[in-house]
This record gives sequence, structure tokens and C-alpha cells, in this order.
Amino acid sequence: MPFDDDFSIEKQLGDPVSIREWLIKGLPADSLSISNGIIATSSKRWPLIIDPQSQGNKWMKNMEKANNHKVIKLSNPKFLNIIDTSIRMGFPVLLENVEERLDPSLEPILTKSIVKVQGQWSIKLGDQYVPYNNDFKFVITTKLANPHYLPEICIKVCLINFTVTPQGLEDQLLVEVVKNERPELEQQKDQLIMQLSDFKRQLKELEDKILKLVSEASDDILNDEELIITLDQSKETSIAINERMIEAEQTAKMIDENRENYRGVARRGSVLYFVVSDLANIDPMYQYSLEFFTKLYVMRLEKSEKSTDLDQRLQILLNDITKSFYFSICRGLFEKDKLLYSFLNASSILRRNGDIDVDEWNYFLRGSPADYSDREQKADFITAA
Repeated sequence: MPFDDDFSIEKQLGDPVSIREWLIKGLPADSLSISNGIIATSSKRWPLIIDPQSQGNKWMKNMEKANNHKVIKLSNPKFLNIIDTSIRMGFPVLLENVEERLDPSLEPILTKSIVKVQGQWSIKLGDQYVPYNNDFKFVITTKLANPHYLPEICIKVCLINFTVTPQGLEDQLLVEVVKNERPELEQQKDQLIMQLSDFKRQLKELEDKILKLVSEASDDILNDEELIITLDQSKETSIAINERMIEAEQTAKMIDENRENYRGVARRGSVLYFVVSDLANIDPMYQYSLEFFTKLYVMRLEKSEKSTDLDQRLQILLNDITKSFYFSICRGLFEKDKLLYSFLNASSILRRNGDIDVDEWNYFLRGSPADYSDREQKADFITAA
């Protein structure tokens, strides 16, 4: 199958205006999360979201808050009654914190076993048929980081992994940095999204109008004066809109280039978060939420020393964020683990910057395999380090 290097779910299936609304409602701004959002809202099957950082859960709650949504857990003894009412009334339902097994009574909902009973579409819930409202929505989330769902569950739901990735978190933090450092860039980007969407809508309306006139025209199209005039006007309007779209896209490219200046600060934040999240492997007591991390990150952006020189400001941010996170996390660590945390911070930053390559790191962790031809070189690296 031919494959375009520029392909993305966001470009092919996403609506820029809808995506902007999702971001306002709390959807993370990285491309993976946006793709997940498109899949979750477009799939014919109800989504089951793997969401250890609760980002998808928070977004879904904000999305449906105005629609009288219901949030339930399987531990609630009345959860079936709440679902029953929601199906009748067309309320969205969020079933959160599920484990690897789901209640068998949910199967008709997951399979969408809707049948006609006495002339009315209904679904069987428990031992009775419930009138089915088409506005009903059902979303499941789990906090398990690596759940194992049986095939009979996977084929009934749309399984979506909302677990944050290093690149995804980097994109999210980049948005926070630019909001703080260059808020006008984010405002311009929002305005461009609305403009481009409006341009595309106008082009679509022109196309629809021309098709309608052509379909209603007489046998001799050349004698249809209204059609000829409309075609001339449409051509002029289309040229003008396309010119404005090109200008808007060039402006969007310039904005993205300016945003990239702050990529290093976002990358440092991403590295520090994943070091912190790995501390749970040292002691299960070391649990830090992404929400806590993001709030601390934004606070340091606001409180760090200011500078009009971009390079100096970036260096201030890198130093401030690294130092502040170290002191904040160390307050909750045992004394014996602080040195290890320092080492993980330093080595992770060096590896992300390319100062330690993968082979050197693996040699340090695992030693020299028998087939290493350059083990002396790796040993020199360890000695030098």
C-alpha cells in the first residue's frame, strides 16, 4: 500500500475547530493524544481507555459536563440502576477505575445489542428491556498501566492507550512554556485555526452551490445565465480564499518555528518527569502524579528569573526547573535514595542530549557481552566517566 510520509490521523480525520475545543476541555496537546481523541469520538465501539495518568478521564468528564453525565465505578452497588436511567434519558456514562475484568451485565451495552421491542428500540439490561436513547454514550477508563484484557473484551470495545509518552509529554510541556513565555503565539495559532476552518467552510459551500446549480440546470448549460454568473463569482472567491489560506499556512509555519525555540525546556521537563515516575521501581511509596508535576513545572516557569535575552532566559529556565524539581522530590525520599535520584537525573539528561549513547549505557548497566568487539573502548568510557 502506498504510504505518504506526511500522513497523520489528525490531518485526515480531524476537524481543527473540534480539536481546539477538545484542547480547551483538557485534552493533552500532543499529536498522540489528539489522535486518541479522534479515535475515541469516531469509533463505532465504546472506548476503553488505558489511562494511568488520568488525562483521558479528566478530558471525558469536561467534555460531557454540560450533558448531565454520570460517573460511576463497578464498586457502586447501584451502578446498573444509574446506567438504566442514563440509557432511557440519553445521558453519557463514564465507568472509571475498572480492573482487567468487566461485569457480565455490561455485555449487551458493549456489543450494542439493540433490538426492537413493541415498536421501540431497546437494549436488554439485566432481566428487562430498557428503551434506548440514541444520545446515550458509554466510556470506560482504567488506571492500570499495563492491563491484560482477554480477547472477548478487546473485540467488544475500542481499546485506546492514553499513557503519556516522552515525546507526548514534551509536546504538552512545550504548550505550557509557550503560553507562559510567548502567549501571543498561542493566541495567533488559535485565530489561524479558526480562519483556516472558515476558509475551508466557504470553499465547501461554493462547491455545494455549484453542484446544486449544475444538477438543476437545463440541457443547454451555456444558456443558464445564473449558473454562468455563479461560476464566475465562485472562481474569483475561490482564488481569493486560496491565497488567504496560503498566507495563513505560512504564518502558522512561522509560529511553529518560533515555538520550537523553547523545545529544549520542554524536553528537560519530560526527562525529569520520567525519572520521577521510575522512582516507584525503587520503592512503591514514591508515587507522583502527572498533575502535581505539571503544576510545579508551570509554577517554576512563572517564578523563575526573567531575561529579555532568549538564550539567557532558556538557560535560566533549564537550571531553575532542574534544581527546583530535585529539591522538591528529595523532600519525599529516604536519605539512602537521594544519591541514586541525582545519578538518574544526570544520566537521563546526558542520554537525552546524546552525550551518552545507547551502547555505552548498555555496557555500563550489563557489562560486556562475549561478542563485543569494542569492549576495550567501552571500558575506557567507564574509566573516563
